[in-house]
Amino acid sequence: MQLLDNQEGSASNYIEVALLELLRYMLSIIEDEKIKALFEEAIQIFGSQKQQIATFIEGEGFPVPIGFTESDLNKGAKRLFSDIFCLHYLHIMTLHGLLAHTTSLSISVRKDLRDFFDSCDNSGKKMYHQTLELLLEKGHFQRDPYFYPEKNPEFISGQQFLDGFFSDQRPLSAMEIISLSFNLKKKIMEKTLSIAFSQVAQSKEVRKFLLSAQKTSDNQIQSFGKLLKQDNLPVPMSWESEVTTSQDSPFSDKLMLYHIGFLLQTGQAYHGTGLASAMRTDLVVTYEQTILKNLMVTKEWFNLMTKNRWLEQPPLAPDRKKIAKDK
Repeated sequence: MQLLDNQEGSASNYIEVALLELLRYMLSIIEDEKIKALFEEAIQIFGSQKQQIATFIEGEGFPVPIGFTESDLNKGAKRLFSDIFCLHYLHIMTLHGLLAHTTSLSISVRKDLRDFFDSCDNSGKKMYHQTLELLLEKGHFQRDPYFYPEKNPEFISGQQFLDGFFSDQRPLSAMEIISLSFNLKKKIMEKTLSIAFSQVAQSKEVRKFLLSAQKTSDNQIQSFGKLLKQDNLPVPMSWESEVTTSQDSPFSDKLMLYHIGFLLQTGQAYHGTGLASAMRTDLVVTYEQTILKNLMVTKEWFNLMTKNRWLEQPPLAPDRKKIAKDK
C-alpha cells in the first residue's frame, strides 16, 4: 500500500488531542446553552477526525503519537475562562484549523487523504460560520475597520508610498490594515492564554516561561496597535478580563506549554503573510522584529519541552550514511 503522502496526520493528531482536552474542560464550565451546544458539536467533530487520523497512521505502520491523556485534564477544576472567551477561543482555533486542513489537502495525493481533508475543511467552514454568527448575535465580534470608496481608480505615483519613518507617510492600505487586525487578534488570544496558564501552572520554570511569553505578546500587541492608532483606526478588544483569578489548574503543564508553542509557531505564518502585504518600511521592520523575537521565544519553548521530554519526534528521512555504516 502506498505510504502516507505527508506526515500531516501525525502532527494533526497531536493538535486535535490538545484542542479536544481544552474543549472538554470548557464544555464542563460553560453555562450558556447556545455556546454549550456548539462545543458539543465541535467535540464530536474533532473526536471523529482524531480517530480517522489515528487509523491512517496505524494503517501505514507508524506509531500513533501519545499526545495527551486523561491525566492531562482536570474536569473538576474551578472556572478559568468566561463563556464568551470560550466562544472566542473556538472561533480562533477554527481559523487555525481551516488553514491546516487546506494546507494538508493541497499536499496530499492519495484520494482517501484528499477526501478526508476535504471533509475536515467543510466541517471547519461550517464551524466558522456558526461561531461567527453566535459572536455577532451576542455582540462580541469586533469588525475590522471600514473602508470608503474613491470615485476613480488611483495609481502609486512615487517612492513615498514605501516610506514609513517620516511625517509625510501615507495612510495604511486596506491589505495592511486587515493583516494588522488579523495578527492582533491572534496575539490577543496568545497573551490571554499565557495569562491564564501562568496562574495555574505547577512548575516554576513553566510559569516563568509563560510570564515571559505574555510580556512578549503584550509588546507586540502594542507595536501593532500603535500602527493602527496612528491612522485613528480601532484596535481589537482585549480578553484579559475574561480570565478569572482561579489558581486551580484544569490542565497539565505539558498541555498548556504545548498549546502556547502551537500558537507561537502558527502565528509565524500570519506574521509572514503580513510582511508580504506590507509596503511601508515601518511595517516591514515591525513584522521582521516580531518574527525574530518569536523565533527566540520558540527556541526557549523548544528547550523547555525537550528538557521535560514532552515533545514527540516526527518521522524523519532515512539516515543513509548511518545505514551504510552499520551494515
